[in-house]
Amino acid sequence: MKTLLITRPLPEEVVEAARAAYAVTVREDTSNLSRNEMLAALAGYDAVLCTLGDRFDAETFKTPPRARMLANFGVGYNHIDVTAAAEHGVIVTNTPGAVTDATADIAVTLILMTARRAGEGERLLRAGKWEGWHPTQLLGTHVSGKRLGIIGMGRIGQAIAHRCHHGFGMEVLFHNRSPKDHPFARQAEMDEVLAADFVVIAVPASPATKHLIGAAELAKMTGILINIARGDIVDEAALVTALQNGLKGAGLDVYEREPEVSPELLTMENVTLLPHLGTAALDVRTQMGLMAVDNLLAFAKGEEPPNRV
Repeated sequence: MKTLLITRPLPEEVVEAARAAYAVTVREDTSNLSRNEMLAALAGYDAVLCTLGDRFDAETFKTPPRARMLANFGVGYNHIDVTAAAEHGVIVTNTPGAVTDATADIAVTLILMTARRAGEGERLLRAGKWEGWHPTQLLGTHVSGKRLGIIGMGRIGQAIAHRCHHGFGMEVLFHNRSPKDHPFARQAEMDEVLAADFVVIAVPASPATKHLIGAAELAKMTGILINIARGDIVDEAALVTALQNGLKGAGLDVYEREPEVSPELLTMENVTLLPHLGTAALDVRTQMGLMAVDNLLAFAKGEEPPNRV
C-alpha cells in the first residue's frame, strides 16, 4: 500500500477516505512544514497532502524525491514550484470549485465590515466605551447601489459579482487578463476598475501577479480595497502608505508575510483584519479535503488526477 503524509490535522472524514488507498500518517502540528520536514516528506512518502505555508520551492526537489504526488489542500498553489516538481516527476493537484462560495462570502463580509465600521464599533463596545446611540456615531459608507471593481473574473470573482449585484444592486466592473462576456458586469481597463467605490482582488497568485497592486495602483484609488486572494498580490508597505494618505479603507483576509501582519495595519481603525478565514467552515474544509483525496485515489490507481495543475 502506498504511503501518504497529511501535513495538518484535517476533518476525520477526509482522513478516513484517504485510508481507502493509503497508509496514512497525519502530522498533528498546525504550523508550516520546516525545510527539513519538507525534505523528509518527499523522501519518506509516496504522496503528500500539503497546504498553504508548506513552501515546496525548487530547492526542496534537488534531492530526487520518492514522492510522486503533492495533493494541495486549497485552490492556490503558489507555495509549490510546479515546474521544479514536474522536472522531478512529481504531480501537483489542487481543489478548485470547493472554495468558491465560501471565499466570495468572506469578500462580502469584508466589504460590509469595512464600509460600516463594524470592527471599530465592536471594539468600542467591548472596551466599555459605548455611550449609547446618537445620529453621527460611527458614520460609515452605504454599500447598496455603489460601484464594485473586481480584479480577476474567475469562479470567485463571478461569485462575488453575483452577490453584490443581485444582493446590493451594485454596478460591477471587472478587469481580467483575457476578454470575458458577462450578463451584468462590464469588463474595463484597470484604471477604471481601481476608481470604483470598492475594489476586490480575486486573481490567482503567481509570479506575474506579485505586487500587482503597488504604490502606482493604490494612488489611483480613493475607495476601499478588499483582498481575499493571496497576500503578496498587494505591496503591503505601499498599502500602509496609501491608507495613511487618503485611501478610505481596506478589508484583508490575507497578508504578504502570513502570519506576520504589518504593525501599522494593526493600529488602523479603517482596516478590517481577518485571520485567513476564507474557507473556514467545516463543510467547506471537508469538501476541499475530499477533493484532494479524489486526486490521491486516482493517482493510487494509476489514473489521471481530476485536478492536476
